Amino acid sequence: MKNKIQTLITILVFFIGTTFFYGQRNDWEKIKSLKVAFFTEQLELSSNEAKSFWPIYDEFEKELHKLYDDRRDLKRKYDYNNLSEEDSKHLLETYIEFEKEKVDITKTYYAKISKVLNYRKTYKLARLEEDFKRRLIREYRDKHKKGKQ
Repeated sequence: MKNKIQTLITILVFFIGTTFFYGQRNDWEKIKSLKVAFFTEQLELSSNEAKSFWPIYDEFEKELHKLYDDRRDLKRKYDYNNLSEEDSKHLLETYIEFEKEKVDITKTYYAKISKVLNYRKTYKLARLEEDFKRRLIREYRDKHKKGKQ
């Protein structure tokens, strides 16, 4: 019962916070705050675990963001409606390399995280990341549907 109440409170805080976030356009710090609260609660991190986990997770996110930025910069150089066969081949190969690098970064950081937490919590983290993204997308869609009505 206590666990259900905790989960319900977490979800409520998440949705209220997400709604507030979308009132403040492009405020990534608010997303980060929601993510920290959501992950800390759902992973049931002790204060010692949180102190060790968050610096590693922040490094992980920075590496992924750099990778995404590099990919975005490459994509901007091309007009997708007028790609040559050679450019298409190059972009496809680059995309595959990007995906491999993303997997390598993820493996490296999940190994580091599992030393601080444990494998159960590390696996749960992977699931929570997807859940958090889905919730943000759902909130975004719901907000825009309401705005169009």
